[in-house]
Amino acid sequence: MNSADMLAESFDRVREAVHAAAEGLPPDDLNARLDEEANSISWLIWHLTRVQDDHVADAAGTGQVWLTDGWADRFALPLDQTATGYGHTGDEVAAVRVDSADLLLGYHDAVHRRTQEYVGGLDGHALDRIVDENWSPPVTLGVRLISVIADDLQHAGQAALLRGVRERA
Repeated sequence: MNSADMLAESFDRVREAVHAAAEGLPPDDLNARLDEEANSISWLIWHLTRVQDDHVADAAGTGQVWLTDGWADRFALPLDQTATGYGHTGDEVAAVRVDSADLLLGYHDAVHRRTQEYVGGLDGHALDRIVDENWSPPVTLGVRLISVIADDLQHAGQAALLRGVRERA
């Protein structure tokens, strides 16, 4: 297995976890929050997908699926269209509401396809390219992609936990 295959497999696992957390849930469960400061399943999946979209698009030198494929318009959130959820307040989290899991999963699947296209063409040397010099040491593409995977899996796990809480209520 080469590095591109490992990245592709890792992003496949993110997709599986996202689908397991949201598939088939009604809007009340997707948008529910444990308290005013807690994240909802909708926000968690939207956020993890927005970050993946943002970071992969930046690395690939392409536009974000959110903006180029009309997902921002479909979601019609009362937020800046470039928002990824990073640093969101409780009120901003509450603003991320969806009417169906299909919308969340459709966006995630579109980002997943773009991600797979990108990582499928990478070789080991590409992963050493510096993509962010604002850190010490500077962040390589490989480190950035692993960070996205780790963050995505954490948020998908949080969404799965919330699903379990809602199903037991």
